Amino acid sequence: MPSFYAHSGEHADRSDWQPLADHLEAVGRLAAGFAAHFSAEELAGVAGLLHDLGKYTEEFQLRLSGDYGRVDHATWGARVVCERYGPLGKLLAYGIAGHHAGLANGRDPGERTTLSDRLRAELPLLLSPWRDEIALPAENALAPPAGFKACRGRGQFQLAFLARMIFSCLVDGDFLDTEAYYNRIEKRKVLRGGPRPSLMALRSRLDGHLGQFKASSAVNQLRAEILGVVRDRAQLAPGLFSLTVPTGGGKTLASLAFGLDHAIAHGLRRIIYVIPFTSIVEQNAAVFRHALGDLSGAVLEHHSAFVDNKSQNFQSREKIRLAMENWDAPIVVTTSVQFFESLFAARPSGCRKLHNIASSVVILDEAQTLPLKLLRPCVTALDELALNYKISAVLCTATQPALEAPEFIGGLQNVRELAPDPTQLFAALKRVQVRHVGSLSDDALASHLVERDQVLCIVNNRRHARALYEAITESPGARHLTTLMCAKHRSLVLAEVRVLLMEGEPCRLVATSLIEAGVDVDFPAVLRAEAGLDSIAQAAGRCNREGKRPAADSEVSIFATENPDWAPPPELKQFAQAAREVLRQHGDDPLGLDAIQRYFRLLYWQKGPQELDAHNLLGQIEEAGLDGLPFEMLASKFRMIDSVQMPVIVPFDEEAQSALHDLEFAEGCAVIARRLQPYLVQVPRQAYAALKQAGAIQPVNEKRYAEQFMVLVNPDLYHPRFGLHWDNPAFISSERLFW
Repeated sequence: MPSFYAHSGEHADRSDWQPLADHLEAVGRLAAGFAAHFSAEELAGVAGLLHDLGKYTEEFQLRLSGDYGRVDHATWGARVVCERYGPLGKLLAYGIAGHHAGLANGRDPGERTTLSDRLRAELPLLLSPWRDEIALPAENALAPPAGFKACRGRGQFQLAFLARMIFSCLVDGDFLDTEAYYNRIEKRKVLRGGPRPSLMALRSRLDGHLGQFKASSAVNQLRAEILGVVRDRAQLAPGLFSLTVPTGGGKTLASLAFGLDHAIAHGLRRIIYVIPFTSIVEQNAAVFRHALGDLSGAVLEHHSAFVDNKSQNFQSREKIRLAMENWDAPIVVTTSVQFFESLFAARPSGCRKLHNIASSVVILDEAQTLPLKLLRPCVTALDELALNYKISAVLCTATQPALEAPEFIGGLQNVRELAPDPTQLFAALKRVQVRHVGSLSDDALASHLVERDQVLCIVNNRRHARALYEAITESPGARHLTTLMCAKHRSLVLAEVRVLLMEGEPCRLVATSLIEAGVDVDFPAVLRAEAGLDSIAQAAGRCNREGKRPAADSEVSIFATENPDWAPPPELKQFAQAAREVLRQHGDDPLGLDAIQRYFRLLYWQKGPQELDAHNLLGQIEEAGLDGLPFEMLASKFRMIDSVQMPVIVPFDEEAQSALHDLEFAEGCAVIARRLQPYLVQVPRQAYAALKQAGAIQPVNEKRYAEQFMVLVNPDLYHPRFGLHWDNPAFISSERLFW
């Protein structure tokens, strides 16, 4: 029998224990297979072979028997790979040392011990049999990935990126082999893998769906033309693309069709759809599932519906982890936060999916929404994926940001447009008149709404929306939308709105910017509080959306608010200022391509290169050198959203209550978590803490899931018109568990 083991089973004779050499070989093989998609199989294979080298110690083998405490089993592999393979070995050492705790900084202290300190630490004696059981490449025989393209000025960034991608291969391989071993000895049902539809089959279903559309109007004829041209261009060589189409031009399905055609033509593996808002993730995933019919299970929806709380116990976190995937699916629909923060992550759970981005089509919907403070790191990461990881990226938006060099320092090059003549498209799809109407008091704004039978008003914060709605609540057709409503509630309100609009009944909708996030409504008039030109364009997309009215009769009115209580935050003021200047210069066509390009150039110029990388992440990486790569720092500083939001489940209807009841007794939570997604409201951490302290929210099945699923237990705090609110002192009373 083997003398060294990786994992222990139940049998005293060790007949069900996993031999260490078997585990190392399996992880090396899996990691190499994953890394083959970016030509780094040898590097990843070595990382897999050495990751658990420290288990070749007497102390660790005693630990498996329960006769010893904690043992560092990762650092020996990091030390050996450095000694054996020089600089490339050092690159691998970050991932080997961090395959459980995460990637640490090379030199500068953080929460984790630095790699340099770990390499110098005292370790248990490494026993010599490892040399006979592990077949490693010769010393100094490792080479960079074949065809790797170095980019001047970002060499350290490229090395850090490669290290993280290999780390992804390693931790996914380690997890999968360990999971398979325990599934086998515990005779657990295998939930992972299995047959899945090919991209060819998915394209066939999509073709069938698209074939049902008829070009019955001028707008539909243009959508059909756009779709045809975009699909014809799928044969272009992989790389960087833009899809610049006005709102309502059919970008969603056209980009999916391009993605499938392009992936099939060039042997790419999947389509990853990256979307700025969770609400659009859910909406687009539903559109794709509908289009793919009986193959809708190929669509994986992944976003942070529930918090991965590092403070809760390991068992609770393992239970929820089944709801999170490693993106091994043909079509992935995720958020910008999930996608880009993963590209700069340090923890295994955040990095595990990264290798599955390689050799994919990545479609960035609403690309203009990338946060300015992180724009340069985002663009650099995207460019690196296209340069060395065999992705094709599509910047898909009606307001294309000026991310191309030389206008954007360090920007993208050789970006090819997929849409047919965007300038002509914007002229053909012009459906509204945009004008600035000056400053409006709250009373004047309410009068504007009351005077029109059908009108949408979009403001910049939830408090303003609520106050404005309360001012017109007695008017026929008054409705209100806010992110303090759960998605199911918002869907019901939108269904009412669409019926009122279709039947010509009064409809006065007050909403925050969430209505701009791909929501399909068609108002004859829109009022929009001052914002960036991209937001104004999105608001205009809710006016005369189907082109059934003359553009001259479809007015989008931009206003400033006189009430200081509704003043926008400083960054939004900058966006609005740039938009005002462009509106003055391009008053005849403020949503045309020239105006949009001018807006983004002005915005980036106002910010300057430093503010487009607010933490100087790129500079710090380059200054650090190979020995000091700051992985932990990058992960902590790269945050797409500054304010942390916490999910609260609202038992809004019988389906929500049924899912919560099932969660009380469930062994696993993946399916139930998906059922509960439409009933989440994200609240600021401070409000969440207040609700928790007051007992207004309570955990479901706390013994199994800790505080992973927090449910609102006081119905007085959820208003049928305003959604969740925590400004009611009555919320201290919380006797009722469910509604």
